[in-house]
Amino acid sequence: MIKFVYCVRKKEGISDEEFYRYWKENHGPLVRSFAETMGSLKYVQSHTIDTVLNEVGREVRGMRQAYDGITEVWFESVEALAEMLLSDEGKAANKTLIEDEARFCELRECSVFLTEEHVIFDRTES
Repeated sequence: MIKFVYCVRKKEGISDEEFYRYWKENHGPLVRSFAETMGSLKYVQSHTIDTVLNEVGREVRGMRQAYDGITEVWFESVEALAEMLLSDEGKAANKTLIEDEARFCELRECSVFLTEEHVIFDRTES
């Protein structure tokens, strides 16, 4: 299984409240509506929380400002994702999603990439 990771930056001029509401209540259901078409197995939004610990973590590492959140979408394989993206239905769904993302994201400041998970430990499992 692979994961599509999308590091999100909100569009300038949108409040944090408006950004997170739109992402969760509008874009999330839109992504869900294309789940079968796109062959996505799981979709998670992680919204950055406002805490001084974010700044502390960045300062001690010399890092730049945090993203406003991340999206993770799981797919069966790179081949399955590529096949979907090349299909007419996949192209149409992807186009619709990108157009919607442009409503609330600063696309040039976002980043996307594919990953493969390697769980080192998981203390949440019983």
